[in-house]
Amino acid sequence: MGKYILKRVLIAIPVLIGITIIDYAIMCLAGSPLEMLQGPRVSEAAVEAKKIALGLDRPVYVQYFVWLEQLLHGNLGYSIKSYQSVSSMIGSHIGPTLLLMGVSLIVSLILAIPAGIYSAIHQYSKGDYTVVTASFLGSSVPGFFLSLLLIYLFTVRLGWLPSGGMTTLGTEGGAADVAKHMVMPVIVLAFSMAGSNIRYIRSAMLEILQQDYLRTAKAKGIGHFKVINKHALRNALVPIITVIGMEIPVLFGGAVIIEQIFSWPGLGLMTMSAISNRDYPVIMGVCLLSAIVVLIANLVTDIMYALVDPTIQLD
Repeated sequence: MGKYILKRVLIAIPVLIGITIIDYAIMCLAGSPLEMLQGPRVSEAAVEAKKIALGLDRPVYVQYFVWLEQLLHGNLGYSIKSYQSVSSMIGSHIGPTLLLMGVSLIVSLILAIPAGIYSAIHQYSKGDYTVVTASFLGSSVPGFFLSLLLIYLFTVRLGWLPSGGMTTLGTEGGAADVAKHMVMPVIVLAFSMAGSNIRYIRSAMLEILQQDYLRTAKAKGIGHFKVINKHALRNALVPIITVIGMEIPVLFGGAVIIEQIFSWPGLGLMTMSAISNRDYPVIMGVCLLSAIVVLIANLVTDIMYALVDPTIQLD
């Protein structure tokens, strides 16, 4: 296992470098951040001086290698807009994002696993059709539309929940206040993920339930609960783990839009602000973090395969 993890980490290094090259090239094609400074009150000389100070007068490949050299020294650079350290900005915003992502993932699994198992056991029943319809609805409704619908219903019409932020302005916050602000964004993210997960869990369980060894277990008089939750579910976990591993990067990206809508003070809100201002160092820092999250999610998924199924050997 140790050798496998070391090999995956070594493979991840050139992958990360390739991702940063592509991101940097796309970012440069989008335009220069100096275009945001131009106006009637800013002279051409001031813009040119800013260009030289930021190193934007050099060729693109030289700018990239300068950024890469700083990265190897543990420096992600400084924001062009706020002049703050990119690493400190990410550090101050990653906590709310991880909190929102973690709670949403747990809620989606709490909803999806029982619903998927129930749907598979009661195939072609009214309950099965209800669960499948709800899963298609969850995976089909756009997150931004559901977010606006919830804000209109629970904030504008009923006044039960706050429309944005992480804590109430003018208060010290607290766990209850944060939980109240999390309700709607968690519903949006969990509803979307649960809709996709239910179908995968149902499909995996249906395939396992048709295996001969489960019929033998039932014939030996093993209880229905043990047959389903011990034998069937464990063997169905491999495809389920694959889906969950794929959901983590999707959740990380989906949180960007949801955080923007609900003004959640996480990486999403910071990323959208950086994109609007063409703040290259911040964008590159977030892209690098996203790539690392994807690689770690894939590595953890492979490790979970071996833990769930002893027949799988990681070479």
